[in-house]
Order: sequence, then structure tokens, then C-alpha cells
Amino acid sequence: MRYVLFALPLILLVALVSVFAFSIDRDADLVRSVLIDKPVPDFALPPVEGLDRPGFDAGGLKGTVTVVNVFASWCIPCRDEHPLLEALKAETGVRLFGINHSDAPENARAFLAELGNPYDAVGADRDRRVSIDWGVYGVPETFLVDENGIITYKHVGPLTPEAIATELLPALEKARS
Repeated sequence: MRYVLFALPLILLVALVSVFAFSIDRDADLVRSVLIDKPVPDFALPPVEGLDRPGFDAGGLKGTVTVVNVFASWCIPCRDEHPLLEALKAETGVRLFGINHSDAPENARAFLAELGNPYDAVGADRDRRVSIDWGVYGVPETFLVDENGIITYKHVGPLTPEAIATELLPALEKARS
């Protein structure tokens, strides 16, 4: 009986570690946004100071299907994803808006000057309030908003060619039809 009492905490610890270990590599689709199929949160973002693109608000996301990308100059995966956003814009002509997350204006301007600016509008979210309202918990994240201002798709992390081909483009076609 003593051995059982001695071994019980060890067995529980091993079981708990096993549960965590098997949960780490879960499918990102299991973390579904509660905002899917809901209107975009009410917000207004000023433009990034000194950038030749306007800011935007919730009302500006109505009327046309829009891809909204949350990015930051200090985000390494955002740099990796950026050429794909430029290609997406060039190939599909989709309206592309950026939410510049927790960034100094001079850094955001330098990032876009260096890598190119595929965005039709870029809003400055310096205090991260809008990102929080959108359910963003890391950058980059990408959303698809239909013509009625409803969020229909969310991608967490950097877009990849595969994610664009198998997820974003089909969601875009569905939203446009």
C-alpha cells in the first residue's frame, strides 16, 4: 500500500505531462475564432503617420470583400509572409488592408518602404486595442471580411503558399460569389 501511495503522484505527473505533450501539436483549425460569421468589431484606426495610405474603420470594410492582415515591423514571420501578400494583391486584385500592430510609425514606414506596400489602407494600432477586439493573440494574423462586413475566415500565423492555395483563395472565391 505504501508503494502505491508513493507512486501515485509520479503516475499523475506522467499522465499530466503526456496530455500536454500530445496537445502541443494540435491543428490550428481547432482554435476557431469566435468572430467567424460575425460582424467586424466597431473600431476606427488612424493612418500610420507619414504613410501615403489612409487608416480605416469598421464601416470601410463594407461593400467589397477585403483581406485584413495584422503585421508589425518587428515581426520576423511578417517579413517572410510579405512577398506572398504582394503576390496575392497582384494576382487577385483583392482589397488588402493592414493593421499595424504595436509599432512606431517610423518603423512601419521603413518596413513598407523596404518590402513594398501592397495595402490599400493601413491603420495604426499602437495600443493594440483594435487587435484585441479582433481576437488577435500574435502577429501575423489574416482575416477575410465579406462585402457585408462579416468575418468569414481567419488564419493564425504567417501565410504560406499552401495556406493561400488551399484555404484563403477558396474562402475568397466563396466570399465573392
